[in-house]
Amino acid sequence: MRVMRIGAAIAAAGALTLGLAACGSDSGGGGGDTTAYTTVVDKAKGAKKLVVGTKWDQPSLGLKTGAEPEGFDVEVAKYVVKELAGGADVEIEWKESASSNREAFLANGTVDIIFATYSITDSRKEKVTFGGPYIVAHQDVMVRADDAKITKPQDLAGKRICQAAGSNSYKRITDPPPDGELDLDAQLVGAANYSECVQKLGGNNLDAVTTDDLILAGFAKQAGGGFKILGQPFTDEKYGVGLKKGDTKTCEAVNAAITKMYQDGTAQKLFDKWFAGAQGLKPPTGAPQFEPCA
Repeated sequence: MRVMRIGAAIAAAGALTLGLAACGSDSGGGGGDTTAYTTVVDKAKGAKKLVVGTKWDQPSLGLKTGAEPEGFDVEVAKYVVKELAGGADVEIEWKESASSNREAFLANGTVDIIFATYSITDSRKEKVTFGGPYIVAHQDVMVRADDAKITKPQDLAGKRICQAAGSNSYKRITDPPPDGELDLDAQLVGAANYSECVQKLGGNNLDAVTTDDLILAGFAKQAGGGFKILGQPFTDEKYGVGLKKGDTKTCEAVNAAITKMYQDGTAQKLFDKWFAGAQGLKPPTGAPQFEPCA
């Protein structure tokens, strides 16, 4: 079921040819800085202005209802970006980065850095350099509150599940390892994003939405009791910080910032702020093991 996204592949190939110069073509902070920065950390320190990609439709993680998005990912982004600049304030331009366009946005310089429930996978590491992870989520299943037929992930055989554009979560249900997990014959129903998936679930156009428990927890909280999460996680989803392929200098700086975020207690405070009381979620106790910067 692997689908090749031609646009993203072409953009990624172009990025390898052009290198990292596009990272800093944007002028920074009110001084009219036109320096071409080769890494995001250099741009953060020099221009003090970055374009940061986040989700805009995921409650408790990245949801935009006002002037800028808010949520756990957004606040982690603010913390890390400030650390990249050595503690100085950085002007952030927020850019909505859906699952379907994250690789292309990094490759073509639309964004400098991405915090958007971006699970680190081997296939994505071919196109993206990942800092982190900054937290590890676990895939679970959400159904309507009155559904008594689906009690475990294996019950999704033959059921209608959502296939959100650009997300690999459905593969954990329908495919065998290494890309998948359960290898079930479920029916896929397409959607532009997980917000649309949840709408379809509420409208009885789906039987279940299955993705990371942090994402599901935000939607379940927003719905006020209309949905329930099974509480049976079956994967580890390492949320990474997306960078243009090859920007290992920034990757190392991101990892140092995440380490500090856990050491000073900020990570735990942010988790409690956005996910307190969520079903089946355990707060982090320390920084996850980082992926090699490559």
